[in-house]
Amino acid sequence: MLNRLAAASVVATSLCATTAHSEDLQVKELATGLNHPWGMTFLPDNRLVITERGGAIQIYDAENGLSGDLEGVPKAATNNQGGMLDILADPDFASNQTLYFCYSKPGEGGSSSAVMKARLDGGKLVGGEDIFIANPLVDNGFHFGCRLGFDAEKNLYITLGDRYKYMKEAQNTDNHHGKIVRIRPDGSIPDDNPFKDGQAPEVFSYGHRNVQGLTVHPESGEVWAMEHGPKGGDEVNKLAAGNNYGWPVITYGVDYSGEIISDKTRQEGMEQPVIYWDPSIAPSGMTFYYGDKFKAWEGDLLVGALKFTHLRRIEMDGDTPGKQHEYLRERNQRIRDVEVGPDGLIYLLTDEANGKLLQLSPAQQ
Repeated sequence: MLNRLAAASVVATSLCATTAHSEDLQVKELATGLNHPWGMTFLPDNRLVITERGGAIQIYDAENGLSGDLEGVPKAATNNQGGMLDILADPDFASNQTLYFCYSKPGEGGSSSAVMKARLDGGKLVGGEDIFIANPLVDNGFHFGCRLGFDAEKNLYITLGDRYKYMKEAQNTDNHHGKIVRIRPDGSIPDDNPFKDGQAPEVFSYGHRNVQGLTVHPESGEVWAMEHGPKGGDEVNKLAAGNNYGWPVITYGVDYSGEIISDKTRQEGMEQPVIYWDPSIAPSGMTFYYGDKFKAWEGDLLVGALKFTHLRRIEMDGDTPGKQHEYLRERNQRIRDVEVGPDGLIYLLTDEANGKLLQLSPAQQ
């Protein structure tokens, strides 16, 4: 079993070297004035639907800019980290016009992470219904998780946080704290969910802290997730049904006060991360780059960093991470989400009161 100091030396030598090449990029501000934008999803006609943590959803298109707030958006609990969070278009959006969005749903005495599905009808959402509500409800505004992703079988994955003070519940598969859940688009439970017979049949994996990144690999179809550690110990994991990712029994981080949460970084039956960062970079949105604009980046992992205000590219050889590169740190903007557009360009959201939608392209030679 590795102790904390030995494990930290491994990550320091193999995964933390970064180089900056922002001069290789051309940055275009497509939209400004967004209120802490959090998630975005492309529609088949190349429009972008963008959530704002303050509680709104807007649509951006190249010709008209931002649409203004859509009607029919449910009220979100917008205290602290809560609000309107991730959003995702249905794989069959062209025929059903359906969107899914994760938000902190207010309830009596607290709030829960919830997912609503609704149809986009012009400038409004219609027919909205909650298809998932995390259990139990909690009276704080922290660690909601709330990233969304569809796999090839059209199962919907929803990332959840441990709600901060309830970290030990991440090891309890009978609730939703610190879990990633998997449901069908109508909210029903897939037949092969690993804990289908338990009290929280939606659970797919457990032992997570606060998962704010999720992506499905475009070639392998594997689901990858990224979570915030405490002080140190941010993780990237490749998911598998029923796996235990260890929090808080094993961790590469310590509490914000410096107090030890666990002296273990490994334990039998618990998964090791593909990548972890110590110190934390506070990672958020993530995606693999596949496109025709950044040839040298093909297959690499792109990660938004909040704490150190940059876009990070991790060179990938299959599942094995290599050199890491930082971009845009000099802009001093928290990167909340990252997507690769149908045009092969890269789109970012900056998490601030005057949040921006940025488009990255290769610098003109």
